[in-house]
Amino acid sequence: MKKFIEYLKSPKSDIFLFLIAILLLNLVCSRAFFRIDLTGPKSYSLSESSRQVVKNLEQPLSVKVFFTKNLPAPYNTIDQYIRDLLVEYKSAANSNFTAEFFDMDKEENQKIARNYGISQVQIQELKNNEVGFKQVWMALAVSYADRTEIIDGLSSASGLEYTLTQTMSRLISTTSALAGLEGQAKLTLYLTRELEKFNINGLKNLEKTVMQAYKKVNSENMDRIDFETVDPPQEQILELSQKYGIQSLNWKNGETTGTGVLGLVLEYGQDFRLLNVKMARSFFGNVISGTENLEEELSENLKSLVSKPNLIGYVKGHRELEYTGNQQNGADVFNSIISDRYQFKDLNLKEEEIPSGLKSLVINGAKDKFEDSELYKIDQFLMRGGNLIIFDDQFEEVYPQGQNLYYQLPQYQPIDNGLDKILSKYGLSVGKDYVMDENCYVNQDQRSGSTPLYFAPVLQKSGLSKTSPITKNLGYVIMLQNSSINPEEAAKNPETSLTVLAKSSPDSWVLKDNVTAIPQMIRKPSDKSTMESQTLAVLVEGKFESAFDKNPEEANNGDFNFSNHFPKSIQSGKIFLTGSSKITTSQVMDSSGNQPVAMFVRNVVDYMNGETDLCTMRTKGLSLNTLKTKKGISAEFAKYFNQFGLALLVALCGLVTLAKISAKKRAIRERYNPDDKREIKKEAKK
Repeated sequence: MKKFIEYLKSPKSDIFLFLIAILLLNLVCSRAFFRIDLTGPKSYSLSESSRQVVKNLEQPLSVKVFFTKNLPAPYNTIDQYIRDLLVEYKSAANSNFTAEFFDMDKEENQKIARNYGISQVQIQELKNNEVGFKQVWMALAVSYADRTEIIDGLSSASGLEYTLTQTMSRLISTTSALAGLEGQAKLTLYLTRELEKFNINGLKNLEKTVMQAYKKVNSENMDRIDFETVDPPQEQILELSQKYGIQSLNWKNGETTGTGVLGLVLEYGQDFRLLNVKMARSFFGNVISGTENLEEELSENLKSLVSKPNLIGYVKGHRELEYTGNQQNGADVFNSIISDRYQFKDLNLKEEEIPSGLKSLVINGAKDKFEDSELYKIDQFLMRGGNLIIFDDQFEEVYPQGQNLYYQLPQYQPIDNGLDKILSKYGLSVGKDYVMDENCYVNQDQRSGSTPLYFAPVLQKSGLSKTSPITKNLGYVIMLQNSSINPEEAAKNPETSLTVLAKSSPDSWVLKDNVTAIPQMIRKPSDKSTMESQTLAVLVEGKFESAFDKNPEEANNGDFNFSNHFPKSIQSGKIFLTGSSKITTSQVMDSSGNQPVAMFVRNVVDYMNGETDLCTMRTKGLSLNTLKTKKGISAEFAKYFNQFGLALLVALCGLVTLAKISAKKRAIRERYNPDDKREIKKEAKK
């Protein structure tokens, strides 16, 4: 024992004590551990959106894992990734979250899986130098309340967090619009009682009608809404009208004048929705409108306010791209990639108003001119805090008719849809041109060889915004037949912020005369000094000024006047603008939504609907550093440097480090122990 103690005290025991320390540290870390994610897009960390989904679960949510053990590569890492991911969910969730793993070698567990509608999938397996096939279990069952959804065919860990979070969110929102809500929503009817003196059709029963709708919606949503009617004092009327945009009314009764308000506001936290209850004129006089479908409207606004908006307005009536029934030239693929979370709602602005529950409005490739009344509805939607997603074409491909159709080339005719009337007021303009870029997609054909498509710019990371969640994790994006955008005036507005999402390379130019997208008819400019980067997509956020001084259809009506016009935004809105609708078609976008341009468009939709975290979650691991060089000696050098150069650099750094360490040891020995000949003898032997 004495010798052992002396051994521990001697320098020889250092390695022994070090091994004991490592063993104890491993035992501690097996019970309590932490991870640091050093990747730029946080590829191995749970996103904030995922944390919020499970943070305030009101009912039990369970994830059942049906996964075969000891799978061959590349499937063998998926099981562990799922386990690590569910540990992250568990740490972020409350006590209502559970995860259960089933041993699929047991027959009773296989029966449970089949009861959920899960079946085995076939994978390839390399065994004894032979390729065979194996039937395995690779699925999850997610249950919330009385609903269950299956995630099967998990052949890759890519995008699993996004898929799992989306599934959980969909189950929760389907069960209750107010799932995870902290506190109460508040419904307020602002009504000046003095209006009851006037013969306004529907005003007498207005409070009763609102109360009936409130009780029905409130009972369906766990009594999480408070309601009151407020008769505001005169000194607060102007403030309320400016804050919420509720209708202000002015009247003259004999020698006296008065001012009042009428409006129904739904609030939660700092956000609110103004319902469409207001005074209107009819053939029979003044009437209260907006109460016909009040229950449905209240329910939709509630979902939009406290949950995630599902409906997106899609403007029709101006030969916009159809999103159903035209897979080749329509926006079917656009509809497909967002359909897991959103649904388009057709809107003919000539005949109907924009529902108050909508958060975003899409204008996709409009070719016919908007009337002023339609533009006014779009403008006022933005003033109320709505978001505009605009794919604005400036040219239409027109093919000739007749027998010689096959041999004729299309003509590119300018489009005047009238959107510039409101866009210019917001500081944006779209050029009557096509942007060409030397850094473009190159078509490979056996007959014609390599043909550069200058009208299809390939935007590298340097051409994408590094700060916006929409683009910061994308490695590249392919655009198509884009017109240039001038956002200079928008950049000057102190109440809005401008983000240039996408720009072409410095080797770009614009076609203004004889615009075409026929490769053989496009020539590069002889003077390279005329080339410069062009803006292709922008995002403007904040408060805007209306493009209209008043409602074009508004008129005075004797002694009783009212206005629904918002001269300025009452809530912050967003405008996304790009000069092409082609990126929403199958010409550049895949139906699976995995290509960068599909990610770009989907991220735009999510961002405009407040789903910022989904943008980064979906694009984890997509931030690739693609080569800018495509041919010649530089491309060959880059190829071989990536294959062998990096390894040689690492080896060289190791040799240099080793040489420095040896030199330092020799200098220390010569200075402090010059009589020690052991190292010298060893070196002499060598």
